[in-house]
Amino acid sequence: MTTHDSLLSQVEAGVAWVTINRTAQRNALDIPTLKSLHALLETYNADPAVRVVVLTANGRSFCAGADLDEWAAAEARGALESYGWTETAHALMSRLCSLEKPTIAAINGTAVGAGMDLALCCDLRIAGESARFKAGYTSMAYSPDAGASWHLPRLIGAEQARRLLFLDELWGADRAFAAGLVSEICADDQLQTAASELAARLAVGPTFAFAQTKKLMREGADRSLPEQLHAELAAGLLCGRSEDGNEALRAAMEKRPARFIGR
Repeated sequence: MTTHDSLLSQVEAGVAWVTINRTAQRNALDIPTLKSLHALLETYNADPAVRVVVLTANGRSFCAGADLDEWAAAEARGALESYGWTETAHALMSRLCSLEKPTIAAINGTAVGAGMDLALCCDLRIAGESARFKAGYTSMAYSPDAGASWHLPRLIGAEQARRLLFLDELWGADRAFAAGLVSEICADDQLQTAASELAARLAVGPTFAFAQTKKLMREGADRSLPEQLHAELAAGLLCGRSEDGNEALRAAMEKRPARFIGR
């Protein structure tokens, strides 16, 4: 296991586990943590040994959002608008959302504000029974600043997104599941097992095809159907020329399971 100040990380069987480890701050995100997580994601995106990334946290909270102590210190010195938290957070959210590898958020405890946004940037979300979700913005007379206004309408629809953002309700795991905010709920003591099982399934899959699929889904909202079909054609040609594509065809002809290598 590798320690990056407020983060713990390890890679096992193609799965990179990243654990936020600021339990005294309820895993709130200060600038050093944002930068360390960004650097880890860059490393894992370029590492062929990493096929999946799982993001989770130690303690009773997944992430309390921005580190308000850091914000208060910046405000005290007159630098709240210029000290760089928002820009650093935006860079991280963009990197996580555009990662070529599948990503899973294993959510234990409360995810608030940018902590919820961090989970929203992942491809799949599994929640422990103790998970709670809260936007946190309007209660502070603030608007979303780390991606919630983009992700939530796409995930749960505009009506539910407005309710969560306007009223700043605290949603439990069951409500989040019913709305489509998470895809699975499990007992808290089974969260790591459930995430491990899902990650293992993805880790033996065709990682290159996953990357192309992610890109198509991410960019498709800005295209017409004919444009998206053209993009699918181009992506399909790339997949067909990949080593995994060749292996899939051989396996189908030989009537055996495919053995993907992720390229």
